[in-house]
Amino acid sequence: MASSNLNLFSFSGNTRILHFTWFAFFLSFVMWFNLAPFKESVMAAFDLTSQQWKTLLILNVALTIPARIIIGMLVDKFGPKIMYTMLLSSSSILCFIFAMSNTFEMMAIMRFLMGFVGAGFVIGIRMISEWFPAKTVGVAEGVYGGWGNFGSAAAAMTLPTLALIYGGDNGWRYAIATTGAIALIYAVVYYFNVHNTPKGSTYFKPKKTGAMEVTSKTDFYLYTLMNVPMYIALAVLNWKLGPANLGMFTATAEMAIYSILIAMFVYQFSHIWKINKHIFTEEVPEIHRYKFKQVAVLDLAYLVTFGSELAVVSMLPGFFMDTFELTQVMAGMLAAGYAFMNLVARPGGGLFSDKFGRKRTLLVLLAGLTIGYLMMSQINSGWWIPLAVMTTMACSFFVQAGEGAVFAIVPLIKRRMTGQIAGMAGAYGNVGAVSFLTIYSFVDPATFFLVIACAAVFTFIVIALFMEEPAGHMAEVLPDGTVEMIEVA
Repeated sequence: MASSNLNLFSFSGNTRILHFTWFAFFLSFVMWFNLAPFKESVMAAFDLTSQQWKTLLILNVALTIPARIIIGMLVDKFGPKIMYTMLLSSSSILCFIFAMSNTFEMMAIMRFLMGFVGAGFVIGIRMISEWFPAKTVGVAEGVYGGWGNFGSAAAAMTLPTLALIYGGDNGWRYAIATTGAIALIYAVVYYFNVHNTPKGSTYFKPKKTGAMEVTSKTDFYLYTLMNVPMYIALAVLNWKLGPANLGMFTATAEMAIYSILIAMFVYQFSHIWKINKHIFTEEVPEIHRYKFKQVAVLDLAYLVTFGSELAVVSMLPGFFMDTFELTQVMAGMLAAGYAFMNLVARPGGGLFSDKFGRKRTLLVLLAGLTIGYLMMSQINSGWWIPLAVMTTMACSFFVQAGEGAVFAIVPLIKRRMTGQIAGMAGAYGNVGAVSFLTIYSFVDPATFFLVIACAAVFTFIVIALFMEEPAGHMAEVLPDGTVEMIEVA
């Protein structure tokens, strides 16, 4: 394991890996949210309705639900170095194609596929967990997530101006394509400058792949149940796009997609059963056990923290533009304040978790998040604009610090399954985003913010009742059969 020191001004050892990795995540977020600042330009270019624009926002986060599960499994098997390289390079191609789209349908398809880039988050979670010990992993994961998430703010602040520099009606296309070009170049840079683990360390892999391992019958049922909301979120999206709403495809196609989702769930359940059926006939040794309820509560916490952030950064530029009658550039600059807080808030959440306890920190931050969204629900055209911006930034501090606190815990549950656990929690973040953005398509912004606040109250109660503080150590079995005790607290 690498040194426990965390000097962010250093560019050697584990800090060097941290800097290379958060910037990879940063670029993935710039690509993922390069659409949000261009509401006015895109709606004018394609003569879109408000519902069509909101549909693009939902599509942008939908595919990340299954993608984070898949990437979580692949990163545990193949390592974060190759997976980040592949993700950035393939996503850059999708970015280029989106920039060249000439119909709403083509844009919708490409935005749906672009959602895959959001899965990059779980890759870095595994990388950072390999390079940092328990005493600093919370703040290191927070720096990774927070500075990476800042990519959405960077997109909102810079891309409208870049489009103006390019000039013409297609300036927004060139700006979006530029983000893809940068990511493609950095994919090569990343590959040649990082390693999966410090020299001499073992890269633990799951014994089986295809589904997460659980260690008790109760956990088996809970794991199966926790997979259901991910498919429900995709089914809701299918309904939203179907003939009863936007009419992007026929009733026959809608039913076909429902059938595919059911088949996917059955297929996934078969893997869950195949990998875990032994727990019904034999007891799992104590050394291999962990409590899946820890994963489940973190899933819900990430749903309300990161899920709400994705939803809000998607709609906030348009909300400021409509509420205060601002230009596209100015609205993007002001809305960026929400994501701007990632620079300090998410590392702060990880630091608080390291210093003051995992469960206590998460509960305090969820309480602050609830109050923040209640305040945001009161913003209207009569507000002083600087006060509205300060309110969104105050709320976002608790949102993003909560994300940092969640992922300060994820690597402490079961090391060799960190990618899968991060993938599932990350997927729940996108379940939240799809759910909140779908609700937003039917209600006004004030109600939208209130719904998020209510979800936070529910999550607070669940965590207070069921979450346990991580134990002092976890055990991992080395390939030669010997056991390594890994410090957790």
